[in-house]
Amino acid sequence: MTGVPAALRDAVDATKERVAALHAELPRWELIVWTAGNVSERVPNPDGEDLLVIKPSGVAYEDITAEAMVVCDLEGKLVEGERSPSSDTAAHAYVYANMPEVGGVVHTHSTYATAWAARGEEIPCVLTMMADEFGGPVPVGPFAIIGDDSIGRGIVETLRESRSPAVLMQNHGPFTIGKDGRAAVKAAVMCEEVARTVHIARQLGQPLPIDQGHIDSLYDRYQNVYGQH
Repeated sequence: MTGVPAALRDAVDATKERVAALHAELPRWELIVWTAGNVSERVPNPDGEDLLVIKPSGVAYEDITAEAMVVCDLEGKLVEGERSPSSDTAAHAYVYANMPEVGGVVHTHSTYATAWAARGEEIPCVLTMMADEFGGPVPVGPFAIIGDDSIGRGIVETLRESRSPAVLMQNHGPFTIGKDGRAAVKAAVMCEEVARTVHIARQLGQPLPIDQGHIDSLYDRYQNVYGQH
């Protein structure tokens, strides 16, 4: 594919605006430092291959604008943009190519979630908020090196076996998914919050587990009843 198809022009431009704005949420919630982290969103293409919008590599958050965003295909190849895509683009692209229900992906190095990832330890479901948001523990994905789709494969393999929208990639950090970019950002915010809370709880003693039946009930209510529908 060379360039954005004319039929997708408006959709791509609107996605660039959303993705640029969503990047501001990462420093706001203290999920990143310097230029680390990224948000992407799928651009559906009814007539062919979907695209994704993501930030360029190494760009400071104060310099992120809709015009700075880059567009790639689901093999991670640049379709539109003046700068090199994020180094995590291959991982994002692999998730979109293999999980068609996913519309947004976020990666951060948020402190507490990354500390759990450094230990290769899942975050146990010991909070009702975790049952609501994650439907169980936040799982750990395998160690993988940046540069190809290895991280993406680990994300997909792990989250296909879990209700969680977040995975802690071992020795790396959290990746989150959602129906769109905003949902994936929310999952990243909530992942850091529960990572922090459970860490503090463990400094005080052993957190109490929640019965699986209660986890299932809480998850069902939150996903299907809570909020405005």
